[in-house]
Formats: sequence, structure tokens, C-alpha cells
Amino acid sequence: MSAQSMAILILIGSFFVMVLLRFPIAYAVALASLFTLLYQGLPLTTIVQQMVKGISSFSLMAVPFFITMGVLMGSGGISERLIALANACVGWMRGGMAMVNIVASYFFGGISGSAAADTASLGSLLIPMMVEQGYDDDFSTAVTITSSCEGLLVPPSHNMVIYATTAGGISVGSLFLAGYLPAAILAVSLMIGSYIISVKRNYPKGEKFSMMNLLRQLASSFWAIAAVLIVVVGVVGGAFTATESAAIAVIYSLIVSVFIYKGLDWKGVWKALEDCVDTLSIVLILIATSSIFGYLLTRLHVPTLAANGIINLTDNPIILALLLNLILLILGCIMDMAPIILIATPILLPIATSIGIDPVQFGIMVVLNCGIGLLTPPVGSVLFIGSAVGKVSMERVVKATLPFYICMLITLMLITFIPEISLWIPSLFG
Repeated sequence: MSAQSMAILILIGSFFVMVLLRFPIAYAVALASLFTLLYQGLPLTTIVQQMVKGISSFSLMAVPFFITMGVLMGSGGISERLIALANACVGWMRGGMAMVNIVASYFFGGISGSAAADTASLGSLLIPMMVEQGYDDDFSTAVTITSSCEGLLVPPSHNMVIYATTAGGISVGSLFLAGYLPAAILAVSLMIGSYIISVKRNYPKGEKFSMMNLLRQLASSFWAIAAVLIVVVGVVGGAFTATESAAIAVIYSLIVSVFIYKGLDWKGVWKALEDCVDTLSIVLILIATSSIFGYLLTRLHVPTLAANGIINLTDNPIILALLLNLILLILGCIMDMAPIILIATPILLPIATSIGIDPVQFGIMVVLNCGIGLLTPPVGSVLFIGSAVGKVSMERVVKATLPFYICMLITLMLITFIPEISLWIPSLFG
């Protein structure tokens, strides 16, 4: 075995061994990189240099700002208003509360950009409401966790910023615009699945549709929805960068939560900022350690070797596209979202572009695959959160989620093989 092959085996092999042993991902990435550096006889200062380089990015500063915005808005009384707006839109249907859950996740995703925050915030309100109205608790939890993945696609999503930074040279504004239609298709797919189950189980309808109530709830939610408009319109229109828009959104969120909706006092603001620091520390450590891992992957020519190996299996672009999705889905079962984006993008993006998949389209595919991974054992963090919030065993939640997995996979296939779903809106804005 050559020295290069041995180094690759140490890097990737030790990483997956530590993942299976349930090491924290950041430690697994850092230790695997350390072992490889020691084997190659490289100076250990390389670790520090690459970690600092990995997080010394102006574009990456948007990530902590968007996370802070989501925490402030999520803690500021916005959830209730978005639920009321969703209820006014779709609550009249059979299984109305399930539809409300799905539509509210679409709205709330534009505020938080996090599936975990969506599940924790909306789930704590909607799951008890659904159970009280006669819905099964496992069904209610399954709807909540699957619809939370919409928030990963609806801008502003900090995971899209991470992907854009990792892929290099991809417009954050294009990714933001590209997420709207796939998220809407995912929502419709989940609503169809929920409606079929609701009819079969005779779940209740809500109140009759009222245009006056819809307009009233829309006016009440205006300040929350305006936060998303500020970010997206500002970035797409070229008024400011993604990082600048994120900083403005934090200030706006603070004003709305404290002075307009009055859902937060200053003590609550400090508590929200403490939660931000906890989340940011995890995300930034992952980005820093993944930087040295990515450096070693590039140094050892792993992306080229992987691309050649996969392409040698078949030259059929349809099979290659399915294979890319399969790899991402498998990684999603054992890893969290950010490290998958950071580690897999440099390896798989060249393969995707070689078969004609646009980098923006591939970004949407990566995010949705990772979102499905958040719902799958053994690592699925959103699955665990939903199980805890709904007070339902994980086994029952997984069983109830099976029909929704089908809905999500259908959406994934549509996004994979119909590029216009992801690229139509960005193309309208040039």
C-alpha cells in the first residue's frame, strides 16, 4: 500500500470509527486530521493555521448573525402569530391542524432557518393542540419533525451560507432564491400525505375559511415576515451582502421582539444570547475542524480519486445522480448536517457538475438530503427533539414518519431530475 493510500485510510477510517463510537463529530474530525498529519510528518502548526483560515471568512460571519436572528425572533412571541396565520390559510381542511403545522413550519423556517428550532418551538405548541383535538400523538410528532425540514430550504438558512462558502464562488442570494420553490413542493407533498392519512383516520376539520381573518392574521404577522423580506430583497437586490443583511436582521429582530411584539424583555434577550453562544460554539468549532479535514482531503487528492471511482462505476447520469443522493442519505444517518456539508461538498460537487447538475441545484439537494438525515436514526437530532417534545417513544415516531419519508423522497427526486424547480426563481432575477 502506498503512503498516500495509507494516509487516506488513516484519515477516513479513523474518522468513521470514531463516529461509530459516538465521538462528538468535531473531535472525530480533529483527531482524524491529527493522526494523518503525524503519519505524514507534517508540522502540527498546520492544524491551527487551517482552523483559523477556515473561520476567517467575511461571508461566514453571516452564520452567527442568522442564528442570533432566529433565536431572538423565535423567543419573541412570533410562533403564536405564525401559527394563527397558518390556521387562517389552511385550518379549514380535513386534518386542518396537520396542515397548519406544515404551513407554519414554512413561515417559521424563514425566521429560524433551523429544523431543530422549528421542532422545539412550534412542536411545543402544536403537538399538544393536535392531541387535544383528537390527533394521534405519534402522527402529530411525525408531521412536526418532517415539516421542520422546510426551514432548511426557506431563506435565510445558515446552512446554505455554509454550503456557499464551502463550494466557493456560489452566490448566497441565488441559493436563497432557489430554496423557495423546493420548500413549497415539500410542503405540498407533506400536506397531500397528511390529508390522505387524515381522511383515513377521520381527523377533524377546522373552522370555515374567512378572508377577513386571513387579512387580520397577515397584518399581525407582518413584522415577522418583513424580517425575511429585508434579508432576501436586500441580498438579491444587491443593496448589501449576506453578512450585512444578517447583521441588519439581528437589529431588526431585537426591535420587533422587544418593542413591537413585546415577547422578550431585556432579561429574556440575555437568555436568548446565551442560547446563541451555545449553538454558535458548536457550529464554529465544526467549521474550524472541518477546514483542516478538507485541507487534508485536497492534499491527498481524495475528491479526484472519489470522482474517478464513482464515474468508473457507470457513465449513466441518472444512476450517478441517484448514487450521489444515496451517499448523502447514508451520511445523514450517521453525521450531523454541518459536517456533511463541509466534508462531502468538496468531494461530491465535482461529480455533480460533471453530469450537468448546477452547483445551486446541488446545494438544494445537499440541504434536503441532510434534512432527511436529521430525521433518521441513529444520529437524527430532530428525531430525538421531536420525540422529547411530543413525549412519544422514538420507535413510534419513526413508524409514524414512514409515509412522510416517501413524500420527502418524492420531492428529492423531483429536485434532482427537474433543475427548473431550483433554478427558475434565481434565473428570473438574473
